[in-house]
Amino acid sequence: MTVSYETAKSQLLEAALLHVPFDGWSEATFKAAIRETATAPAVARAVCPRGAIDLAIAFHHRGDEAMLERLNSEDMSEMKFREKIAAAVRFRLEAVSDKEAVRRGTTLFALPIYAADGAKLIWGTADKIWDALGDTSDDVNWYTKRATLGGVYSATVLYWLGDDSPEATATWEFLDRRIEDVMQIEKLKARVRQSPALTRLMTGPNWILSHIKAPARMPNMDLPGSWTTPRK
Repeated sequence: MTVSYETAKSQLLEAALLHVPFDGWSEATFKAAIRETATAPAVARAVCPRGAIDLAIAFHHRGDEAMLERLNSEDMSEMKFREKIAAAVRFRLEAVSDKEAVRRGTTLFALPIYAADGAKLIWGTADKIWDALGDTSDDVNWYTKRATLGGVYSATVLYWLGDDSPEATATWEFLDRRIEDVMQIEKLKARVRQSPALTRLMTGPNWILSHIKAPARMPNMDLPGSWTTPRK
């Protein structure tokens, strides 16, 4: 029976996750997944040209999708915006059932040869969160919001990996502190905008930044993030 591309990758990923805690996202793990799913090696290589690397990326994307499903199902209407951001990051971490798979992935994407893949995944997660929360920025703020949230997310993941507190309470407290730091920066930027003297000082830089637009979101572009139809 012929299976679809996505089904084959999903089956390989499920089989690989049993081996990742022992062998990491490695060639040994990929070959074990091929054996256990009885997938033809040529098919497996067609689905995952880079082997376990592609499965690690698929694992991250699966977590993003689970986060989005939860965001879309939760009633967040009474939350403040900062609470929505914290909830989104928390949902993303709670979407992971295997912390060791994330730990192994963090080690993998820390390698120079795969660092660009890791950066793109983090950017993509931040982009999905902002889009889900209704971000409509189309200037330099499009970049700064995603870069800032990517930093918060990355730091929180690293803290979470070493957290053994009950129900990860220490991680959520750490996340709240990081978001509070970001909010303080936003408050400072607001004060600059409200100050006539500082506003005049920033006239030149602000004019330049105001002319930086978010990229048109086109499919199959080799750029960070999740590319969708351009906003009207």
